[in-house]
Amino acid sequence: MKKENVIRLAQMAMLAAISVVLVMLIHFPLIPAASFLEYDMADVPILLGSMLYGTVPGLLILLVVSLVQAFLLGGNGWYGLVMHVVASSVLVILVSALYRRKGKFTHAILGMVLGTVGMALVMIPMNLWLTPLYMGAPREAVIDLLLPAILPFNLLKAGINSVLTGILFKALTPFLRKNGRLLGKTA
Repeated sequence: MKKENVIRLAQMAMLAAISVVLVMLIHFPLIPAASFLEYDMADVPILLGSMLYGTVPGLLILLVVSLVQAFLLGGNGWYGLVMHVVASSVLVILVSALYRRKGKFTHAILGMVLGTVGMALVMIPMNLWLTPLYMGAPREAVIDLLLPAILPFNLLKAGINSVLTGILFKALTPFLRKNGRLLGKTA
């Protein structure tokens, strides 16, 4: 059992490391009207970890990645940390809870759809509250960006990362099944 825990911890650390590398290599604006909102693929390995190990391990991977991104990679400090943790926690919790409940890939897809919508919705009040504090922009300017930029950005980011996670998870299914990492049926 101790060996299994060490292996699991090492795999979670590798997923966090991959997530950090993806943040460093792939980040670009999706919405021209709000170029400060940059897409990154950090949530893909985090979601994989949450599907493989559960909600709490997924949230731990998320926290490690968010801390590194916020304070070591110029990711906007505490503001970036809070925004990333809050946004991605919604996605992680819904995907892992629904997938781990039945062990079916269709439940993961449902979690990804609900998580994408949930992430976009929770980021509306977060942006209204934190963005004026961090960026010094008037709240009215943030309100003006909600529908044309902030909401579509969060839907696109979570949606793209969910689709990539689903594709990668399905591609890894034979390896995961062979090594006893799947919960149940993946259909």
